[in-house]
Amino acid sequence: MLNKKIGVIGIPGKWSTEVLADRLERASGFRLVIDMAKVVFDVQTHALFFEGHNLCELDGIVVKKVTQDYDRHMWDRIELLRVAEDAGVKIFSPCSAILQLVNRLGCTVTLSKHAIPMPKTLVTENIDEALRFVRDCGQVVLKPMFSTKARGMTLLDTSNSPIDTIQSQLNDFHTRNPMLYIQQKASLRGQDLGMVFVGGNYLCTYARVSSKDSWNTTIESGGKYAFFEPEPSLIELGKKAQAPFGLDFTTVDIALTDAGPIVFEVSAFGGFKGALEGARVDAAAAYSEHIFTSLERLQ
Repeated sequence: MLNKKIGVIGIPGKWSTEVLADRLERASGFRLVIDMAKVVFDVQTHALFFEGHNLCELDGIVVKKVTQDYDRHMWDRIELLRVAEDAGVKIFSPCSAILQLVNRLGCTVTLSKHAIPMPKTLVTENIDEALRFVRDCGQVVLKPMFSTKARGMTLLDTSNSPIDTIQSQLNDFHTRNPMLYIQQKASLRGQDLGMVFVGGNYLCTYARVSSKDSWNTTIESGGKYAFFEPEPSLIELGKKAQAPFGLDFTTVDIALTDAGPIVFEVSAFGGFKGALEGARVDAAAAYSEHIFTSLERLQ
């Protein structure tokens, strides 16, 4: 057994959280799943507590998921983790890396800066500019800044709806999302890809194949995981996309289009089920090994 105490920030009872805690426990004999809703920061003692555990005394903390739903509250919880990080606890991935990816725009700005191919995208608060973009593209997806698994996304198609209806849908989305993030709908050929990296190194790729009844490929919308063997050039694109963020574990969402591959996003909270069911790779075990190796190097 490795004499390390490593906690897992996640959603108690959820498969990805529990399987990662299992892999870490198998190697160390220590298990602690941390629900951020129950964490307390004592400012006077500069300590971070969870159910009697001082998180500042752990050897490491792995951030699997800080909240069930993506929202602005995530920032608060990650800021709390900085208390343990400042105390010398190794955080996987570092708080500064995760903060870059809390909302969709932060990821997009960094990908654009590094010339990563993405779908045609417009970000604006100006409703007139937004409507002009929708008309030019024909089919677009409105995406909330804080969302995952296509939650809250809206498909607009000018070929199927009159422009008055499109404008009404756009206005409605705008009232809930003042900063509009609009992306031209890409032809996904019925699937997109999840490319997994551990410590910046390529691990595997799996496909998400859409159902016939959904415009997106998410498992929640009926999609299925499948095996996919990428070309070396595609792996290189994924590696280039995730490199600027400095994450210990990530999944890069990539699609193959007639115009070439595009990157949708880099995730700070990638799961393990796609790798296991699609690529037959135990990504949680690979991540666990990376965590212990990293801690050993710090000694």
